[in-house]
Amino acid sequence: MAKLKKKVSYISVPSEIITSLSSSSLQSLLLSPRKSSKSPSRFISAFKNPKFWFFFLIFLSLLGIARIRVSLDPLLTFSSSRPCSGPGDAPSSIAAVGSGVSILKNGSDDGEAEFWKQPEGLGYRPCLDFSGEYRRWSVTVAKERKKYLMVVVSGGLNQQRNQIVDAVVIARILGAALVVPILQVNVIWGDDSEFSDIFDLEHFKKTLAKDVRIVSSLPSTHLMSRPVEEKRTPLHVSPQWIRGRYLKRLNREGVLLLRGLDSRLSKDLPSDLQKLRCKVAFHALRFSAPILELGNKLAERMQSKGPYIALHLRLEKDVWVRTGCLPGLSREYDEIINNERKLRPELLTARSHMTYHDRKLAGLCPLNALDVTRLLKALGAPRKAQIYWAGGTPFGGQDALLPLTKEFPHFHNKDSLSLPGELEPFSNKASLLAAIDYIVAENSDVFMPSHGGNMGHVIQGHRAYAGHKKHITPNKREMLPYFLNFSLPESEFNRIIKELHQGSLGQPEIRTSKAGRDVIAYPVPECMCNDSRTEHVL
Repeated sequence: MAKLKKKVSYISVPSEIITSLSSSSLQSLLLSPRKSSKSPSRFISAFKNPKFWFFFLIFLSLLGIARIRVSLDPLLTFSSSRPCSGPGDAPSSIAAVGSGVSILKNGSDDGEAEFWKQPEGLGYRPCLDFSGEYRRWSVTVAKERKKYLMVVVSGGLNQQRNQIVDAVVIARILGAALVVPILQVNVIWGDDSEFSDIFDLEHFKKTLAKDVRIVSSLPSTHLMSRPVEEKRTPLHVSPQWIRGRYLKRLNREGVLLLRGLDSRLSKDLPSDLQKLRCKVAFHALRFSAPILELGNKLAERMQSKGPYIALHLRLEKDVWVRTGCLPGLSREYDEIINNERKLRPELLTARSHMTYHDRKLAGLCPLNALDVTRLLKALGAPRKAQIYWAGGTPFGGQDALLPLTKEFPHFHNKDSLSLPGELEPFSNKASLLAAIDYIVAENSDVFMPSHGGNMGHVIQGHRAYAGHKKHITPNKREMLPYFLNFSLPESEFNRIIKELHQGSLGQPEIRTSKAGRDVIAYPVPECMCNDSRTEHVL
């Protein structure tokens, strides 16, 4: 019969315990003592018992584990209310504090934490306290049945938003009921979406019920009326001009039709009308349920990965043509833009007498992907940052984004975040897709546009109204000379860029400190206050 092999058992002892013992004491523990010629005592015999050493080593193991747990305890953030993360989970590091957002960065360095830090909001919060005179006249305006304002709005989503805001204010100025705005078919994208496809119509009516009466269509009593039509209202007109121009004819005909409202209404209005602009932009114009549902889902998917940056990139072909600028991808791509501009000179909206180089130095050109990358790095954005980019297809395709994707590999958009079939109901609807981008961008921890424009301005104001969430406004005119100075050491370049943007991170800015500012982008002081008054919006 084969001899049975003896089974050997091993006990794991933490290395911290082993290293804490001297070599002599360790040897005395592991080596059996020699037999004594004298008669051993009961205590000595216990040391010879294998059971004693078995339990003694277990005791030392438990003691070591306890010591390790105590030393690690400050780093552990277990929560009894949250299950442990699985392999595919990413811990969220966003914690809401008041109306702002606080970013908790475990184990991050000071520079990274500084990047995610939210600006000081100085206690400003929404404060739409309309005057007694405004509220008294609201009783009359809400019952209006004789005068109706019709408007046709054009352009992209955010251009349409701005014109709808102005339409509500003009209806209030004239004391007229507003017919739900007609959205002109977009000539660039061919989007034929109607108001109710993009916005929650019932919410729009209900929210503004005490300010302007809103109807879905003209009543039968006015269908045969010949409307007073104005195709081209001058820029930046005042309430007095509007009343003098339209009120008498509107009272006579009953219907006024306005087109091309973009930037027609003055940005410097009486306080009550400024508050009305904010009420329309930030309260009444809520996106329709399907858009809100998907937009919020995508925002939650981004938040599940940690704090994220939203970039509004203007890299489309028509943007380079219209601005008189060049994408800088290659000589071939620049030549394509120059030829397009020569064929269609009417598309150029920038100053025609300026060269591309002059435009760029004047801060009139969009930042390309390389510029955006250098700016984010200089401001301290960590390489592991999650980035959501909003915008149309870049001229040059994915190659146009390479500088960004190489430096910041966690790069997402609505196509990469959505599940199969989720975007299908919105296909070929540029305004609806732009609305989804808007929601994800507005919910980001940091937002930065590559070029000024309607979306950037509206989101800037929306984030300010929500508690002054971080919004980086590139100081293009001041920073670009340093971008062209390749002799600067990186540390010096970063220091200069940070210094140039100290006041451009979403801090409260007083609208009236600079002429012509839109209250939708700068809601302080007309729409936000920092005293003891409570929020009042209806």
